[in-house]
Amino acid sequence: MKSTLEELQAFIYIVDSGSIVAAARHLQQTTSGVSRALQRLETKLNVTLLERTTRKLKLTHEGQLFLEKARKIVHDLNEAEDALLKSDSATSGLIRVDSATPFVLHVIVPLLREFTQLYPNIEIELNSNDQIIDLLEHKTDVAIRFGQLNDSSLHAKLLCKSRLYIVASPEYLELNGYPQSPKDLLKHAQIGFSKVAHLNTWPIRVDGEQLTVRPKIKASNGETVRQMALDGLGITCLSAFLVHRDIHNNRLITLFEDQIELHEQSIHAVYYQQEHLPKRVRLFIEFLVQKLSKYR
Repeated sequence: MKSTLEELQAFIYIVDSGSIVAAARHLQQTTSGVSRALQRLETKLNVTLLERTTRKLKLTHEGQLFLEKARKIVHDLNEAEDALLKSDSATSGLIRVDSATPFVLHVIVPLLREFTQLYPNIEIELNSNDQIIDLLEHKTDVAIRFGQLNDSSLHAKLLCKSRLYIVASPEYLELNGYPQSPKDLLKHAQIGFSKVAHLNTWPIRVDGEQLTVRPKIKASNGETVRQMALDGLGITCLSAFLVHRDIHNNRLITLFEDQIELHEQSIHAVYYQQEHLPKRVRLFIEFLVQKLSKYR
């Protein structure tokens, strides 16, 4: 008896998500149903595809070989189906996007008008989480992640690299004076981050060491930090995507431009299923790559 598409998909999703429970959630099936599909597939092939332990699943050598073939089969079938569908149907449907609130407000929202004009049949759902989420659990098509990527089960596309600026409002500097040296920053009010400690290390050196501030005023996300800087509460360090318009319009003044160490924060779009990414999701990611080239 030949393997079925359902069995192949169950196997692929178990590998991609790392567990039978997560695969079942994504496929909207019962855990027992997905487990039985894997068992049927192994029985038909007369091999063990996945070694099961109490903590994790691990591909066997045979499983690795079969996974490559299974992905190609599912990918080719999806492409064949797409070719038979009307040309506009591939550019319709819902895309669920997750990102930290500042990136949603300052990057994605300003681009949505153009994207929806290009693809009027695509629906967008924006969700803001300042902490890393599980894409399958939250039914998310693509998430925006910052810095180093640690989840090997996800595929990633570099969108841009955004440098850091040390900034303050003109009103704050007029009232408190300009710091004359990096060490003077410690004498000023600093605005920092409460949840991610490394964001309080700024790309400038004092006595040979990178400056780590201990701000009395802190917030959990960059947009709140930005608003406090605009209100003249102190000096802060923020990513270019957050403040480039403020700098251009003189709402924020950059400090120590000639002494800042160039530090660029990598920003990626992450997603499951590299082999057959839905066209609407691929179009959205490619659109972001094109538009965010100004930060590279």
